[in-house]
Amino acid sequence: MSGHFKFPAVEGLMNCIRATTAYETWLRQRTPVLEEDLEHKHHEMSADIFSFMRATYYRWVELWKESCSELASAPVVSAVGDLHVENFGTWRDQEGRLVWGINDFDETASLPYTNDLLRLAVSAHLAIAADELTIELSEASKAILKGYKKGLVDSGSPFVLAEKHEWLRNAVMSDLRDPLKFWNKLVKLTDVAAVPHKVRKMLVKALPERKLPYRVIHRVAGLGSLGRQRFLALAEWNGGLVARETKARVPAATVWLDGNKADHHHDDYEQIIKRAVRSTDPSLELHKQWILRRLAPDSSRVELKSLPKHKDVRKLLEAMGRETANIHLARRDAIQKVQRDLAKRRAGWLHQAATTMVEATTTDWQAWCSREAEAHMSVPA
Repeated sequence: MSGHFKFPAVEGLMNCIRATTAYETWLRQRTPVLEEDLEHKHHEMSADIFSFMRATYYRWVELWKESCSELASAPVVSAVGDLHVENFGTWRDQEGRLVWGINDFDETASLPYTNDLLRLAVSAHLAIAADELTIELSEASKAILKGYKKGLVDSGSPFVLAEKHEWLRNAVMSDLRDPLKFWNKLVKLTDVAAVPHKVRKMLVKALPERKLPYRVIHRVAGLGSLGRQRFLALAEWNGGLVARETKARVPAATVWLDGNKADHHHDDYEQIIKRAVRSTDPSLELHKQWILRRLAPDSSRVELKSLPKHKDVRKLLEAMGRETANIHLARRDAIQKVQRDLAKRRAGWLHQAATTMVEATTTDWQAWCSREAEAHMSVPA
């Protein structure tokens, strides 16, 4: 599967509003949808353009191949798909060591390697515009690409935050990931009344001790997956709180775009878990319809606002590029083709493509905000 990805023929490019309606209609056919969470997602999409980008990967899969068609013929890897600067987090490996890396593969699929680099660069551009990152736009793309190329040349290296990567460990273990704040937020959440039997059985089995008293709560989290079912088991064990969360697993947005003709995204997820260069999370379990994992202050997504401001931005983006290479190395038979393709590309290609996609995404976001404003004006007081 290391050839060239062929995008499905689409009869005319949808706008973001029609794409949202079409995707959500398809999503309801694949999994139960929490309509209240979906409404919250629509609201967040209007809040700022970075949130809009994170929430609309289904639109990205159509838009980027139209806006940056020269990148869509690049060699194929097992790609993250919905990659962005806040799709990174920490977890504990089987030795209890703190590990940093990409922590969400809901949209993984066989895609050109350029998809992940471009989406990461676009998200960096938007974060810079929002003053969440302080670096020149062109330098951000250079840092990502530098880290990615180095990762491929070195055959990858997991980011174990022990004797190495002290700067990164200090950055991700900030006050905003304090255990007291983390657990207090979960304790205050409302219990879920109806829990599917399979889900309850899965959560109970995942807790550190059988017959442990627990609550099942609902956590509103993420943006891309907002609207899908989530169930979190919260229990007290040996003097402290523990949590296990399961989230509905659905096909990638590329399957929606392809008209359900290539529903093999699970293969890429499993390939990444088994073959990517990383020290894996032993609590992560892939089921046919669910993804299960441990949740804790040191096992969760790292938000940009929780990082020390204006510090080591270049090193952080390089690390993100290297971690992207760690994932793409799961498809080792494609790496030589990727490196040859990279060598042929002119200087500044990633920055130029990111600028193009920022413009396209901005146009989409403005159209969405106008639609939302009109919808609210039409609601009777």
